[in-house]
This record gives sequence, C-alpha cells and structure tokens, in this order.
Amino acid sequence: MLGFLLRLLPFWVREPLLIAVGSVLGVRIMYLAVRDHDRVAAGLGVVFLVFTAIRVYAVIRALRARRNPSPTASADGAAVDAAAQPQPQPQAGTGPRPGPDTPKKEEEHNAWGQAFAAVAVFGALAAALWLAPRFTPSDDNTTRPASCSGGTHEELPKAYKDTPRPATGEELCKALNRPELAKLLGTPEETATTASSSNNTAPLTDGKVAEPEAEVTFDTYTVNVSATYNKLSIDQYVKLMKFGDEKDIKTLTVLGRPAVLASDHTMRLEINLGSGGSGGPVEEGPLARTLSVALDRNDRGGYCEITVWSTSGALPNDSALLDIAEKVLPRIPERPVR
Repeated sequence: MLGFLLRLLPFWVREPLLIAVGSVLGVRIMYLAVRDHDRVAAGLGVVFLVFTAIRVYAVIRALRARRNPSPTASADGAAVDAAAQPQPQPQAGTGPRPGPDTPKKEEEHNAWGQAFAAVAVFGALAAALWLAPRFTPSDDNTTRPASCSGGTHEELPKAYKDTPRPATGEELCKALNRPELAKLLGTPEETATTASSSNNTAPLTDGKVAEPEAEVTFDTYTVNVSATYNKLSIDQYVKLMKFGDEKDIKTLTVLGRPAVLASDHTMRLEINLGSGGSGGPVEEGPLARTLSVALDRNDRGGYCEITVWSTSGALPNDSALLDIAEKVLPRIPERPVR
C-alpha cells in the first residue's frame, strides 16, 4: 500500500522524500549500531545509506536532463504532431507573445517548490522522531538506585521541637544514601534497592527523646543510621556495653569525636498474616557491626550509630564503617552547648 502511494507522487516529490527518510534512518541506525556494537544494525544502516545514495544519483541525473533536454522526439510522437499542426499567427495589437520557456520555468519552479516542501515536512518529522527519546520516559528496565522519599512531611513529635537542631529521618536518609555508598561497603557493582526513614522517639523514654533513623538496603548489606538525642555519653555507653552481650568492643576517635565499635545480633521476628494473625517467637538474627559516635567533640551526651549487617552473616571490614561515618557525620549538626 505504501509503495503504491509513493508511485502516485510526482518524481520531484517522491525522490526528495525517499532521500530525506533514507538518510535520517540510515544515520540513526548507524549511530545505534556503533553505540551498541551491533553488526546486524550496522548492516541495515548501510543498506539505507546505499539506497539513499542511489536516489541522490537518480535526482542528479534528472536535473542534468532538465538542464540539457534531448532534441529527439518523445516516444508517442507528441513533438512531431505538434510541429505538423499549423500555428496560429499573432494578431496585431495583441501584445508581445510569451516566450517559449515561460511554462517550462514555471513548471520547474513548481517542481522545486514541491520538493523543498516535502523535504521540510519529513525533515521535521525525522527530527521529532530523533529527539523524542530525550524528552519521553524511557522503556528500558535498567535498575535505578532507590531514592529517599520526598513526599509530604509528617508532623514531627514533640521531642523534636524540644531538642535543639535535631536531624530528621529524611536528612539522615539523604546523608546515608550516597552514590558511593556501595563502593564504601566493598560492593561497587550493587545499587540500593530500598531507602527509608522515620522520625521515631527512643523506646522506654515516654516519647521524650528524639531518635530519627534511616536505612538503605543492597543485595549484600543493609546499612542503618540513627541519632539518639539523650544525655548518655559514649564513655557511659561503653560501660553499659560491657554488661550486655556486645562483642569485639573497641574504642576509638572519629573526626575528633569519641566513638566505639561493637558487635551484636539483630532480632528476627516472623509475622503470620494468615488466619488468626499469630506470629512466631522472636529469634536471634544475623550478626551486626555498629559504630557509635558522639554527637559533639566534647561528648556532652547523645550519639549517632551506623550499623551494617547482611542476611548471610558476612560483615564488611571496620574500615567501611569508618569511611561511611566520615561521609555521614559532617551532614548531621553537632549538638549545641546547653
């Protein structure tokens, strides 16, 4: 059907149209072939370019034929019949006789006008097709890194209003969910699958202690960061750890602030959503490694915790936690002097 419609078009419309479409498609396919290293696409692009070159050659020959018309008569003898017919004599006073080249020039101008109009229309269509992928959503299935929620902010608990310059869960999420986080964990090829945050209060404090937190999950590791705005110093926290189940306790300094590294097991809770909605007992989860850093250099109370764990039980080196802390802590306001 398309070929039939093309054959109905005049030569000076059809040929420029085929040249415009063939050149645009040929160049576009060759670009994609080079970018994707696709030999089949490259062959198809060459076919379109060769086809376009042939059409250009045909148009050049036609232009030369129009400039240098052949003196021979046409096949149907129209030229001979025209010459055999008596020509009407011009009458006096009727004005100058139009030159014999006037209809030919008008026809040539019309042909060129049609050709330029066809090229302009299909050039605009080709440009629209070329630029459309840049301005329309992509249909590829490439995995995108998870981003922190940017929705409507919920009202903060009263504890945040009573705390000088507290960080929010969203701020912690943005500080943690960095492009280089996977590389810091030793898994640079992974991308974040989930990123979440919350504006909680510390348990057993009757909602009086702000404790925002954020969490970013990868295929291998999960990283959690929280800030607790209580009066507990790192020195006091280390003493409490020694009475608990924490293991591999190690005190150190991070960005000039007191800090401590410790290991402890996470908790695993199974919830059954079937009939009755009963859940299983709380079980011991995989081992987690936590770095706790004071919220200010003088350790006047409050701390930030960065915790890493994996479902397999594997843990990154402690240097990964230190590297993450050096990126996250500068984006959390230090606790002001009370």
